Amino acid sequence: RLAEEGKTPLFFVREAEGARTVLGLIAVADVVKPTSRQAIAELKKLGIDVVMLTGDNKKTAEAIRRQTGIDRVVAEVLPQDKEEEVRKLQAEGKKVAMIGDGINDAPALARADVGIAIGAGTDVAIESADIVLMKSDLLDAVAAIELSHAVIRNIKQNLFWAFFYNSIGIPLAAGVLFIPFGLKLNPMFAAAAMSFSSVSVVTNALRLKLFKPTVSAPAAPAASPKEVPACPTACAAARTEAAPEPLTRVMLVEGMSCGHCSARVEKALAAVEGVTAVQVDLEAKTATVTLAHPVEDSLLEHAVTEAGYTPVSISDTIDPNNKGETAMNKKIVIDGMMCMHCAGAVEKALNALDGVTAKVDLEQKCAHVELAAPVADEVLAKAVTDAGYTVVSIG
Repeated sequence: RLAEEGKTPLFFVREAEGARTVLGLIAVADVVKPTSRQAIAELKKLGIDVVMLTGDNKKTAEAIRRQTGIDRVVAEVLPQDKEEEVRKLQAEGKKVAMIGDGINDAPALARADVGIAIGAGTDVAIESADIVLMKSDLLDAVAAIELSHAVIRNIKQNLFWAFFYNSIGIPLAAGVLFIPFGLKLNPMFAAAAMSFSSVSVVTNALRLKLFKPTVSAPAAPAASPKEVPACPTACAAARTEAAPEPLTRVMLVEGMSCGHCSARVEKALAAVEGVTAVQVDLEAKTATVTLAHPVEDSLLEHAVTEAGYTPVSISDTIDPNNKGETAMNKKIVIDGMMCMHCAGAVEKALNALDGVTAKVDLEQKCAHVELAAPVADEVLAKAVTDAGYTVVSIG
């Protein structure tokens, strides 16, 4: 029953004096991401056949297939078997894109026509792939395919216009109209036509900056207004007379490198309801937000993320004079690290955060983190989780 629910059952047995006693049963499972079923449906709309290759047992794989709507599952396969399945599909004349995140996916990623690695996956998988998804979301694979189609379509359009201009311009330059009509192509006109050809092609290519995928992960839920309990008349009058002071939140933002970046962050935050003013400090990598009323931090973070940048932390104030001289130390206990590769993956994920210096102790199963600026525990935990490991505690 547990296997049919998509869980892998593990039996624990004590063996003593030739006798075996069952101690208990634990079922473990990989939770299907909320967007996976939508991503599979979108891939089918694009005319793509979806096949899942997994080392799990057949019952577990079948349960996942039902949950996600995948057409075909190949279960209980080893890494070399995954590569062989890709080879078989290619032998049938199909173009194969392989999406994976683990060491066992690396052979198949290398064999596929297009290898797509999950950004939070292992270094081996990333090195074997052609495309790396920055987030662990299958919808990004759909977006990558749609972007690829848009790029190829743009290239074909540019080739058409290039050949169109040349098919007209070259005969004119060769004097095809001179014999019947006595017309020659003025060099000034020829130079203008050549420039216009280049401008039109480049302008058409720049339209790709406007590309947006047809699907994306669900937006963060809007904050619902909180009900205010009734209060005496005197209290209400006092509240009316004394207007609340504006609230200020300071956000550390990772990824801003130029004035264009800071302008995008400023525009994204200003669009959030309740935000009255935004001041971005590119050098300090901060955005100071003035609020007319309390706004959930998740909405501010979502706005920055949608703009293409990473919110590191949010606080009431950040000391502008603190350049990192006074560091804060934290210890993160982590479950799931088995080898030096695991330790390196966790260390890499934490060190990628702005203001974080991390050193992993594999023997103690923990990471010692030094912070040059305040970083929320949730941000540290997310970095470790996205790397594929479990945070037990942060202190």
